[in-house]
Amino acid sequence: MQLPTFRRVAVGGAVAALTFAGAGAFTAIPAYAASAKVSVVHGIPDTPVDVYVNGEKTLENFKPGDVAGPLDLPEGEYDIALTKRGEPVDQAILTVDDAAVPGGANISLAAHLGGGGEPTITPFVNDTGKVDAGKARLIVRHTAAAPAVDVRAGGTPVFSGLTNPNEAKADVDAGAVEADVVLAGTGTVVIGPAELNLEEGTATIVYAIGSAEAENLGVVAQTITGLHSAPAGVPSGDGGRAGDGVGAWWYVLAGGGALLLAGGGVRTATVRTGRR
Repeated sequence: MQLPTFRRVAVGGAVAALTFAGAGAFTAIPAYAASAKVSVVHGIPDTPVDVYVNGEKTLENFKPGDVAGPLDLPEGEYDIALTKRGEPVDQAILTVDDAAVPGGANISLAAHLGGGGEPTITPFVNDTGKVDAGKARLIVRHTAAAPAVDVRAGGTPVFSGLTNPNEAKADVDAGAVEADVVLAGTGTVVIGPAELNLEEGTATIVYAIGSAEAENLGVVAQTITGLHSAPAGVPSGDGGRAGDGVGAWWYVLAGGGALLLAGGGVRTATVRTGRR
């Protein structure tokens, strides 16, 4: 499999419109756009959670490794809280206040551990640009409590020095590739190896999750389809295990007004952590 030169993209440098805890998340959005595709990725190990939006429980028993969505959400602002399963919202382990998302975007919100092991939420804009015939897009996101890593394909580093919470991406030949993750500049494998099936016209997003110190590093995968040609709308995607209660999550968000959208203006969302 021929691999091109890969480039690392810092969250703050690649995107420009939504901000959680100092990390930007969107490119410019057309003024006519009114909704966004939003997926939620759970990468906090050993912590099933309930998700509250504007004080309402919308996702119950959301397990580590689960991916919910994508959801079509109208523009608006939301307060988001994650609690340990069954606990009340006032005992949240993680909250995001005044989250704003402009319409027309394709977004993944990753609940994960920061570099120091603290729970946090990082939004990523998903690159849904077209890929050439015979190509697929590979995106790797470092969302683990771990030092810088290199990502290898067939034993050769293709993403180097990737740090939390940044991403690296490239369009590559479609097909199967064996990949692993090593500590940057070493041959010490910390994740994998695993075979990735990169289908033509898709984007495969791989999240490194967990904690190096706790020795529970792993990955979550998300796939976005429909990148062969100009999309009729915002490409959606799938991937991971759908968490319980996705229907309720959709009902509250769509009916209640908005999870993460903000019309032309951009607000900063404040992330707070509660008791672990």
